[in-house]
Amino acid sequence: MIYLNAITLKKILIIINRKAGTNRQKLLDAHIARHFPENAFHVETVYLAYMGHGEDLAKDAVTRHFDIVVAVGGDGSINEIARGLRGSKTALGIIPLGSGNGLARALKIPLNIDKAMELIVTGRPRPMDVGFANEHLFLSNAGLGFDAKVAEEFRHTKHRGLYGYASQVIKSFRNYRYLPYHIEIDGKTIEEPAFLLTIANSNQFGFEFKLAADATVFDGQFDLCLVRPISFWQLAPLSFHSLMGNLEKTDFMQHYTGRTVTINSEQLECLQVDGDAVPLSNDQQVTFRLEPGALQVIVAE
Repeated sequence: MIYLNAITLKKILIIINRKAGTNRQKLLDAHIARHFPENAFHVETVYLAYMGHGEDLAKDAVTRHFDIVVAVGGDGSINEIARGLRGSKTALGIIPLGSGNGLARALKIPLNIDKAMELIVTGRPRPMDVGFANEHLFLSNAGLGFDAKVAEEFRHTKHRGLYGYASQVIKSFRNYRYLPYHIEIDGKTIEEPAFLLTIANSNQFGFEFKLAADATVFDGQFDLCLVRPISFWQLAPLSFHSLMGNLEKTDFMQHYTGRTVTINSEQLECLQVDGDAVPLSNDQQVTFRLEPGALQVIVAE
């Protein structure tokens, strides 16, 4: 007589960005063993080895019918892994180990490793919206203004974290050129120069800085945030209101909502998605489109 095991183990693939460091990797191993016991979970752990590896690993996990793929890293790693999970039933879990951790903060995922893993066990998958800037997927935000310029310069610096980012902001501001933009959002036309021109899918830039404080990845729409040209001395109050989450209530920002946005300028230079600089395939136009509910993400019940 053949006896079948009545217990179906939940399959989890954990993808770790090696930048976590040796000591942190040992700590992760201990957390994994504690939260995902062998009698309840089938767990595999892999490490990112090259650019685009996260997407490849995630696609393979979907083919192998994993229930959850856990991204251990920052917004860049999470973005890469999400590309491979988009449109599938395999859910994304997040252990935020980046600098800004914008998406994790927006989803109220704990920054503590232990609590984040506990959430993966006790939470539930929920379909979230995914954005595209031309062919580039983004989860939190994408931008063509000063944020894109900083992202382009920031990728060449060795100084990470909030201090490194703030230093790059001040450095980049000195020679930033304000571009005129032609914007179409769900048929509405806007002609404006801008300091920041950001398409927000969530409410977070990272480090708790916000543009549209009520933006959410679950509402089926983008929030277009346009900050008009400012002086150097306005950087501090602008940053303060962003940190407080009330920037859209000030005179600094114009706020619009919609599902399809096209932005044209003859002088486009940079594009950022989820804080990373990406190539401009069309140097005069970027089209932003939304895919509602395209990604399953583990959040609190």
